[in-house]
Amino acid sequence: MEQNQNNGPKNDGPKNKQSLLVILLCIMVSLVMFNVLGRMTRGVSSEVPYSQFIEMLEKGEVDRVVMKGETLTVTLKKQQKMGTPATLYTTLMEDASELVKRLEKAGVEDFNREKPNAATEVLYTILSLVLPVLLMFFLLSMLYKRMSKNGGMMGGVGKSKAKAYVQKETGITFKDVAGQDEAKESLQEVVDFLHNPGKYTTIGAKLPKGALLVGPPGTGKTLLAKAVAGEAHVPFFSLSGSDFVEMFVGVGASRVRDLFEEAKKNAPCIIFIDEVDAIGKSRDARYGGNDEREQTLNQLLAEMDGFDTSKGLLILAATNRPEVLDPALLRPGRFDRRVIVDRPDLKGRVNILKVHAKNVALDESVDLEGIALATSGAVGSDLANMINEAAILAVKNGRQAVSQKDLLEAVEVVLVGKEKKDRILSQEERKIVSYHEVGHALVSALQKDSEPVQKITIVPRTMGALGYVMHVPEEEKFLNTKKELEAMLVGYLGGRAAEELVFDTVTTGAANDIEQATKVARAMITQYGMSDRFGLMGLSETQNQYLDGRAVLNCGDATATEIDHEVMKLLKKSYDEAKRLLSENRDVMDKIAEFLIQKETITGKEFMKIFHEAKGIEEPKAQEKPVELEASETPEIPENPVVE
Repeated sequence: MEQNQNNGPKNDGPKNKQSLLVILLCIMVSLVMFNVLGRMTRGVSSEVPYSQFIEMLEKGEVDRVVMKGETLTVTLKKQQKMGTPATLYTTLMEDASELVKRLEKAGVEDFNREKPNAATEVLYTILSLVLPVLLMFFLLSMLYKRMSKNGGMMGGVGKSKAKAYVQKETGITFKDVAGQDEAKESLQEVVDFLHNPGKYTTIGAKLPKGALLVGPPGTGKTLLAKAVAGEAHVPFFSLSGSDFVEMFVGVGASRVRDLFEEAKKNAPCIIFIDEVDAIGKSRDARYGGNDEREQTLNQLLAEMDGFDTSKGLLILAATNRPEVLDPALLRPGRFDRRVIVDRPDLKGRVNILKVHAKNVALDESVDLEGIALATSGAVGSDLANMINEAAILAVKNGRQAVSQKDLLEAVEVVLVGKEKKDRILSQEERKIVSYHEVGHALVSALQKDSEPVQKITIVPRTMGALGYVMHVPEEEKFLNTKKELEAMLVGYLGGRAAEELVFDTVTTGAANDIEQATKVARAMITQYGMSDRFGLMGLSETQNQYLDGRAVLNCGDATATEIDHEVMKLLKKSYDEAKRLLSENRDVMDKIAEFLIQKETITGKEFMKIFHEAKGIEEPKAQEKPVELEASETPEIPENPVVE
């Protein structure tokens, strides 16, 4: 559901480059002028020591000497014969009368003294002293003008980086947002207030100063903010929390001031700050603080207190981590509303798929409700990605429209990756993987509280799975019973149990199964109160609810040790149950594994057909609706298929 907009003011990059080129050009011109000036005053010449000049006189190499002030310009005889214009010069180191005697003794007849040119000396002095001052004044004036233009700091450092959008540039309304009906309802009231403030102010109601959008990544927080601006037909200033932060103290606060000044000029308007936790983290002096970030937060708090909502200025912010925000930022009068943008339910996923599929050619086999049921726990960006992957697969396979097969394959690609066609397993490994996956599926089929099997495959995937089993819930669920969780544990450990029963050894293929089973068992004991030993005592708390949802123990070390023992006890009980079920149905497992080795991939219908035949159970005559892929709706319970 997240969409990006690239409209707004152009970058100042070209202007910065032009200023840099002007400065470099001025420096180069100055160097050239000083070089030319030096050549004008000296000619093409080279300086020699006075002792070497005397040595040249004694050898008779000097043809002509011109004295100008304290400088002697010397022309050599061999240079004169060759027609070379180059001369030598040196500084007079003795009395002029002594020099004349040396010249007469050496036979140099061409000797004269030039009268100093006062105009040339003055010009040289002016160019050598005044020109650099003028050049520096010119450069500083250019920089000062640029600083004044960009908000008073060099290069626009203190100027707001917010991108300004208007209605025609966003083009997004609430029709483009699906699966978030409650969030839209909360924000539609704000839009109605911007459109019709009179009916609210008559009663005495005020426009909320701010609304905080909270939810997992990809649920559509930025899209909702742009839809509010699109519906309200007002300017929309968008920027990220990190845009305020620089290495210089005071820059962030300057940008906050500039942002609100621009917003007040364009009121009514909306300011949207994405990832507000970058500047809104709680201020804590115990471990030291970041002065720049804290000054930026203080300025933001002051600005939110200072503006008048009657002018139609609204602040929207989005974050995945509301628990780290400063309490002063969350109090009423600043962010008055918290709008939860959570993962969509089944109906919401269907609507999201329809929104993203409206411009995609679909054939008559497509069942979006089946795909929605298969993607429990997915957010809007995941569903948009699946639709796009399905369209790419359709083009790759030479079809003109997307089919249900393309959509199901796209879901698999997102969940477990693409097929690795270049990875060829040995016969022994194929057999081990086959029994492992059949162990998962057979345990699920033998338990009434397990979910039906949709697909079994032993084709390796790019995300590391050598094979996997896909399940699907018969209906969307928001709660899991204790029996369902216990059946889930047995299902996770069915693959390892099959390996031990058939091959009398175990492999590394159950690493993911053990990890997922341990998470479920620990959650049952510490979070869900499903342990006989600890009863209803809460032993952990969830951190980062909208990100990883990781649970952290909230108990002493001795209790933590007892929790580990309870987890081991529960897992051992589930493993023993898995081995018992598979041992009693060894012949069924052998038949299904043999069929899977030959076919590599079998559907849930083929699996149940072999299972019923082996058990002597008559096939049900009623055709049930095909089931799709599985992922648990409960966030604390590991979702997606069992993979190795």
